[in-house]
Amino acid sequence: QVQLVESGGGLVQAGGSLRLSCAASGRTFSTYHAGWFRQAPGKEREFVSAISWSGDNTYYGDSVKGRFTISRDNAKNTVHLEMNDLKPEDTAVYYCAATRSPYYGDNDDRMVAYSDWGQGTQVTVSS
Repeated sequence: QVQLVESGGGLVQAGGSLRLSCAASGRTFSTYHAGWFRQAPGKEREFVSAISWSGDNTYYGDSVKGRFTISRDNAKNTVHLEMNDLKPEDTAVYYCAATRSPYYGDNDDRMVAYSDWGQGTQVTVSS
């Protein structure tokens, strides 16, 4: 189990960029796969992106492919989500999550595999 804290959310105009950060506690974070999810008002939580413990494998939801980039720095116990060309439909609370499950990425039920979650950070994109 690890503790996760998101930061970097805020208000940005459509077409702009924002960089989210997830700070993790614990010496074993480098052994966890990590992911980003988001939830907009009235909608279910949605998968955004995931990255393997080594950083060698990444996954993206269809709605963000080509616009968002996930990365991690295990030496600093951080995961980042670089968001470019933001659209109003990207508005949501963004959550960082971690898991040791092998089902963290390439499957449609990946959300249930994540064991640890941050409290979220609000991203609002204005038109």
